Amino acid sequence: MAAQGSTTARRLAAAAAVLVLLAGAFLVGRTTRHRAEDQKLGKFPEELVYVRTDDDVVDAGALFAAPRQVAKPIAVVWIHGWGVNFYSPTYVGIGRALANRGYSTITGNTRMHDIGNVEKYSFGGKRVRGGGYWGIASEEVRDLAAWIALAEQLGFKQVVLAGHSAGWAAVRRYASQSQDPRVVGLVFASGEVRAEAGPPDPDQLAQATKMIAEGNPDDLVRIRGRSFPSFVSAGTFMDNVNTPSELGDFFGISTPNAGVTRVRGPLLAFFGSSGDVGAERDLELLKSSVERQSGGPKRVRIAMIRGGDHMYTGQEEQVAETIACWAVSLTAGGARKDGVPRH
Repeated sequence: MAAQGSTTARRLAAAAAVLVLLAGAFLVGRTTRHRAEDQKLGKFPEELVYVRTDDDVVDAGALFAAPRQVAKPIAVVWIHGWGVNFYSPTYVGIGRALANRGYSTITGNTRMHDIGNVEKYSFGGKRVRGGGYWGIASEEVRDLAAWIALAEQLGFKQVVLAGHSAGWAAVRRYASQSQDPRVVGLVFASGEVRAEAGPPDPDQLAQATKMIAEGNPDDLVRIRGRSFPSFVSAGTFMDNVNTPSELGDFFGISTPNAGVTRVRGPLLAFFGSSGDVGAERDLELLKSSVERQSGGPKRVRIAMIRGGDHMYTGQEEQVAETIACWAVSLTAGGARKDGVPRH
């Protein structure tokens, strides 16, 4: 009995030691794994900036200014995705990393920032809601126009327009509709390559139509089939439904005369390799679809951000390096001759 008890005790001690080691490994993993808020301090000037759109929406953003001695003649305007905003930690990290490489960067809010916001008040004092639940995505082009105008005021005649996640839908809509000559390149970061398949849910469509007819476009329609409660306003729902097919299927996977055919500048598209919304095969589909169009960009580059999740946590430097290396070709023959842009 004594020997059996001794054996049992040794086994328990060994098991306890294993548990301690596993717990230690878990804690080490948690403490060494990069977190979104673990951003390096900026080395160069940073400031909050604001713009007012032509329909009187005031947007906030941040400017990460490159040092004058290495500043490139092109600025980057980075547009956020769904449910987030200009100061999301990894966006800040990417802005700082681009500034370190000579590319002054603006991370700017649009009226779609966060889940919900008050984007402005109408002349009658009525609150106008924005954000992922209430914003009208087709109006984001006004926000992008204001940010590009700010870059020009700062001395940049050329910009790279970058859209992350849902922000790449705003970027592609602006680029195809405006054909703004100041936009010399587009960056598509972790968005949807394919258009949503099939017609809208008929019950949701009927519900949204009724709400709008009754003068209640801010009332919420529940989006079914999600693992979590998800809603969108009737106005937002109908704006999505009414998106033209050439913008929904922007890259022309199955739509003739797709929106990309009205874009002339080079494209860069990338996903993270770890838990992102798309994979390398999606990028290959994007590239081949664009290249077979009769018009549109002549240069399309695709890349995978190694180890990157959807927000590129811990891979901000890699994102900046990918953009900076691609952007070098944009200055060939197009650089300013009259000195360094002012900040």
